[in-house]
Amino acid sequence: MSLAVWDPFREMEALLDRYGRTARKTLAKTDDQAFEVGDWMPQVDISETKEAFIVKVELPGVEKEDVSVNFENSILTIRGEKKSETEDKKHHRVECSYGSFIRSFTLPQTIQADKIEAVYKNGTLNLTIPKAEEAKPKQIEVKIK
Repeated sequence: MSLAVWDPFREMEALLDRYGRTARKTLAKTDDQAFEVGDWMPQVDISETKEAFIVKVELPGVEKEDVSVNFENSILTIRGEKKSETEDKKHHRVECSYGSFIRSFTLPQTIQADKIEAVYKNGTLNLTIPKAEEAKPKQIEVKIK
């Protein structure tokens, strides 16, 4: 009989991971509207300039072909999938996220949807969403007499 060191947290981590994964696969519901939830959630930065909104999405290990961007009814939706290696091997720890993802953001009506630009490089998706002319700040010179 061999002795093994018991790790009480390993079983709890496995249970929580299994429970959390199952919960994320279901549809979430808010304000009487169901929306899709993925297996994992990539990190997103959204910033704004005078000219445009800038969206940066970190997608390490995701192929360009496995990402899609959609803009409809003022909602920007980014979805895709990070595929795992299918090799048959023993894993000692898996911390990387795999599976499908989806992120949605509501944008103002005052953007030029037909001029959205997307660049995917080194696992980062950068979207530039130009503002419509009426949304850009205007400066009016006041003449004093």
